Amino acid sequence: MSNTSLFAAVVLIWGSTWLAITFQFGEVDPILSVGLRFTLAAIILGLYCFLKKLSLRLPSHIHLKMAAAGLCLYALDYTLLYHSQQYIISAIVAVMSSCMVYINVLLRRVLLKKPIRREVLIGATCGMVGIGLIFLPEFAKIKADHLLLIGIVFAFSSFFFAALGNVISERILDHGTPIIQMNFWAMSYGVVFIFAFALYQGAQWQLPTRPSYYLSMLYLSVFGSVLAFGAYMKLVRQIGSDKSAYVVLVYPIVALILSTLFEGYVWHLEAFIGVLVVLVGNGIAMGKITIPALGLVKLQKHQD
Repeated sequence: MSNTSLFAAVVLIWGSTWLAITFQFGEVDPILSVGLRFTLAAIILGLYCFLKKLSLRLPSHIHLKMAAAGLCLYALDYTLLYHSQQYIISAIVAVMSSCMVYINVLLRRVLLKKPIRREVLIGATCGMVGIGLIFLPEFAKIKADHLLLIGIVFAFSSFFFAALGNVISERILDHGTPIIQMNFWAMSYGVVFIFAFALYQGAQWQLPTRPSYYLSMLYLSVFGSVLAFGAYMKLVRQIGSDKSAYVVLVYPIVALILSTLFEGYVWHLEAFIGVLVVLVGNGIAMGKITIPALGLVKLQKHQD
């Protein structure tokens, strides 16, 4: 698949998981739901490796890196994100997600010694402005208090660990590690950390009664975890974790479209402008639109 196809697949799937996740709330502790999601995904990947006779044997130093990726990308990222949403509205989370691209660029430079790409920074800035415009009306609901600060700290920490997990994953892939095996081990390690944290928190398991819970869990495991993370890691290998991270600024658009169809979301002028700005930022970040030194914007033919 081309880079464009991989990017589109990740955006469409992760954009739809926002709606699927809403069916997970109510009966089961969210952290346990996350743990179950990645447990099923790891089982599916393990079975695939078994049926295809793919070796799961990897060097010990790669296992250490995969454990770190699992801790950051699956356990800490999702756990902290769920905690943040108890204190702040989704608009703040969406806007703050743009900081993940900046963090990714910085960590990639410090840890991997790879150059900072100007187009990614410019594209991320456009994306941040665009997301801000899309969720502009939601900011009227913000109540400034200590709970808001707690939520912001949780959200920022979540995106920091997500970016760190991206960079660690890129490092693993630079060693030539197969993507399917890497995702299997990283998710497996992540599941151990998630359930350990849930045990520490005293989370109580309750058998869900709604069929929608099981159907959404199946979708989140197969599409949101196995397929989307597989495509995303292939994207990381081919274009780098800094450019790949831009998906977090695009898939909220898909979520809003689905919210329009199923939840009655009403679009406003700023939202339309915001979508356009996000897409322009994506074009810049991916090299579809270049900005020469003189500051004139021109289209560039690009082949994946």
